[in-house]
Amino acid sequence: MSASPAVAAAPGTSGRAWTWARATVLASVGGILLGVLTNVLQGVLPGALNQIANSGAVWSVAAFVAGALSARRVGLPVAAVAGLLAEAGLVVGYYGYAEVARDGMGSLFAPLVWVGMACVAGPLFGVAGYRWRGDDPRRRVVSLAALAGVFGMEAIHYIWVLHYAAEAWGCIAVLVLVPLLMGRTHRERGLALLTAVPFSALAYFVFDWLILRTLLG
Repeated sequence: MSASPAVAAAPGTSGRAWTWARATVLASVGGILLGVLTNVLQGVLPGALNQIANSGAVWSVAAFVAGALSARRVGLPVAAVAGLLAEAGLVVGYYGYAEVARDGMGSLFAPLVWVGMACVAGPLFGVAGYRWRGDDPRRRVVSLAALAGVFGMEAIHYIWVLHYAAEAWGCIAVLVLVPLLMGRTHRERGLALLTAVPFSALAYFVFDWLILRTLLG
């Protein structure tokens, strides 16, 4: 008289599938909209503020948020996929708007490079956002250090390559504020801040020296 195991499990399976689908769709749509917004702001914001809309670190925040919002509702793989879709959506929205509303995106080389970066940074920061919402303090420290470190990476690039002092100081301020505002304890904040410094140097070496210089010469 009781329902079969397959029938009994169906509602839970269906509910999980709906939650997973909603998380990935929201990440994709949110990424596309943010991509359009960054393109618009790039033509509006003055001076140093213009770099906010031209920042790979800011784009990484989208993947981090997508993973954080997925925590406690979906598993780690879905959070990684949500981060990937958020980053890829940013690329699609940014260059799609450039193609439709501006003078065109130009060569496909730059969009393809950023799609490739999205495939790496998206899952990485999606997982970081997911772990930050967890209960393991060591994983939270690493997650915050990764998020802060990507801004440290940009600060090094602004100082070392572009010589943009104002933008560099802005990124350094974010590097400091991320652990201080998002850490749960004083120990966690201090460890995340200390870890973010070598993370910044490592990220700069990987991104600028191994990736950009290889692709762009």
